[in-house]
Amino acid sequence: MSGLRAATGTHPLDDPVGAALTGPHSRFARRRGAVLRYHRDVAPWFAVPDGTRAGDWADAAALAGPGGAVTITAFREPPPDDWEIVFHAEGVQMVDAGVAAEPFPEAVRLGPADVPEMLDLVARTRPGPFLPRTVELGTYLGVRRDGALVAMAGERLRPSGWSEISGVCTDESARGQGLGGALVRAVAHDIRERGETPFLHAAASNTGAIRLYEALGFVLRRRTSFLSALVPQRWPAGLPDSGDARAAAVR
Repeated sequence: MSGLRAATGTHPLDDPVGAALTGPHSRFARRRGAVLRYHRDVAPWFAVPDGTRAGDWADAAALAGPGGAVTITAFREPPPDDWEIVFHAEGVQMVDAGVAAEPFPEAVRLGPADVPEMLDLVARTRPGPFLPRTVELGTYLGVRRDGALVAMAGERLRPSGWSEISGVCTDESARGQGLGGALVRAVAHDIRERGETPFLHAAASNTGAIRLYEALGFVLRRRTSFLSALVPQRWPAGLPDSGDARAAAVR
């Protein structure tokens, strides 16, 4: 982990979590000091400022609570030495450069009533973080076969002018049928209809997914790093996820 540094820049996609939580997703935001996070049942992501100070990590710890996970993207600076790093992976950020976006007639719109099936599909296919309220972040489309949900894709981070395509997964029983690509194009179509631009993240090691996204018309914008670290138990209890969190959590 030595030598990791925070991502810098002013483009919304340089800090997509912070840009989303201070923009279109502000209703999901919790803040303490300069640190932001999503409500814990919506998404795991935190936004910690560049040039992080000890006080920023203390604020992140207060938002997560003792033993809680602080999960960060677009960040390259390690937490304090007594925090346990439980996940660190290199990733890529890709943007729309000519995706053939179009509706997918077989796709159905998914909502809160579908969450149990969505969580089950995610558990089987492991496309990345998906929590009970993630479906509230944007449009989710799915494909059913014999009544069972076998594929889905949707939206997650939404910095102003952009929307991240995420949760792309297909059950093993339905792979090889082009469902993932068709759903990505359909979600991209909805994003474009709002006047926004699709983007996405992938693990750098997931070369199969990257090849698919390149074939669909996405190009590499930059490399990034995903990090998840556990708050030491010595920290006091975290702040509750209730009420007007954006106001209550500000010191």
